[in-house]
Amino acid sequence: MKAIDGLTTDEERAAAIFRALGNPARVRIIMELARQNACVTGDLVEVLPLAQSTVSEHLKVLREAGIVLGSSNGRDARYCLDPEAVRWLANFCFGICCPPGGNSACACDVPCACD
Repeated sequence: MKAIDGLTTDEERAAAIFRALGNPARVRIIMELARQNACVTGDLVEVLPLAQSTVSEHLKVLREAGIVLGSSNGRDARYCLDPEAVRWLANFCFGICCPPGGNSACACDVPCACD
């Protein structure tokens, strides 16, 4: 992937998370982690049509992106969503819709802190 000069730290972090979430299996994994509050790899293998090694690889990508916490020790590895990362991502996305600085013309139809 071609590097873009001048990205802020937040933009780089968002790009890493969005890149990790750009795979439907990874989206399903984080939804399952949110539903169960924590999972071992074997639990995820049972609900996904993927091999254990594939699930482990997806978890590795999510961990490296910083949205999932956990260890990698095979089928018994335990994982959970990083609540700070999820909150950060939600705030980043909200900032796209309703940028800070008092702009009352938000691009979304939700009540905005800009007003």
